[in-house]
Amino acid sequence: MMVSPAFLRKLSIPYWKKSFLHVKKMPLFSKSHKNPAEIVKILKDNLAILEKQDKKTDKASEEVSKSLQAMKEILCGTNEKEPPTEAVAQLAQELYNSGLLVTLIADLQLIDFEGKKDVTQIFNNILRRQIGTRSPTVEYISAHPHILFMLLKGYEAPQIALRCGIMLRECIRHEPLAKIILFSNQFRDFFKYVELSTFDIASDAFATFKDLLTRHKVLVADFLEQNYDTIFEDYEKLLQSENYVTKRQSLKLLGELILDRHNFAIMTKYISKPENLKLMMNLLRDKSPNIQFEAFHVFKCTSQHQIMVSTRSPQKNLCGTSQKCRMPDIHHRPAELASLGGVCGQSSQNTAYCGDSVKESAQTH
Repeated sequence: MMVSPAFLRKLSIPYWKKSFLHVKKMPLFSKSHKNPAEIVKILKDNLAILEKQDKKTDKASEEVSKSLQAMKEILCGTNEKEPPTEAVAQLAQELYNSGLLVTLIADLQLIDFEGKKDVTQIFNNILRRQIGTRSPTVEYISAHPHILFMLLKGYEAPQIALRCGIMLRECIRHEPLAKIILFSNQFRDFFKYVELSTFDIASDAFATFKDLLTRHKVLVADFLEQNYDTIFEDYEKLLQSENYVTKRQSLKLLGELILDRHNFAIMTKYISKPENLKLMMNLLRDKSPNIQFEAFHVFKCTSQHQIMVSTRSPQKNLCGTSQKCRMPDIHHRPAELASLGGVCGQSSQNTAYCGDSVKESAQTH
């Protein structure tokens, strides 16, 4: 209802307050701002046009960008206002019900560069959303695990690999989703992705691989125990990779894994095999001091175990003699380790680290 100027004068209302009497209550979504259901429908329809790759793709691409921006504004808010809780809940439900979350990942390659960034932000934001102790999107993805495998397969498409990696690592933060990936057949694809020729993609894949194997300690320990032979057979290939970065990162991660207290059973199994000690000794001969240094951290663990075994049965020690073996000083640096290459090179003649007692290594550990 409009108030007449004459009436305002009678009331002697200050000028700065008069304007408020003319303001009407605004609805949650104005005519220029579509509601979540409309945004989702428009976005899905235009993605379908992009899939067809016909003459209308330019217009459809523009509409997709607008819809993603509108969706991001609802979820993240703006500088002036916080995201409206009611609208966020409505948008999330529309994403689940329409299957748009799956479509966005499936059609990620068709969306322009800025749109890909928006999809990543929308996905991660909706994934973090909680209602009390519940995480509705985590529950949704758990019921639709192919979303995780679509993201993982994204490493095979250079245009979307890094975006998929960001979303995949956000999923791995949640233990139920990490468990699905770990215990799936697709997990072994990581061993292929970390060896890709494109450095950025291979590095991103390794970052995801490492996150998956170190974030949820108890879950990972159980997984490695159940799948020890298969996983470490593949892992050994990484340790012998021709790619310097892959080899070094894999060695460093191996050291973290076997020295983590949750993985004690894995460490015991790994260091009990003489072939693993031999592999580390060979890596100590690598041309790179950094590779030698990372290998040494694993070597000192494996060799100490073998030495403890050999001291119980002197006739079957590492050296092939009745002498006890000596562990190298734990404080060797890469430059000093370079000299170990010659010693390790004699391992095939059974003369590596012989002649001294194990007392020194016991003190260092």
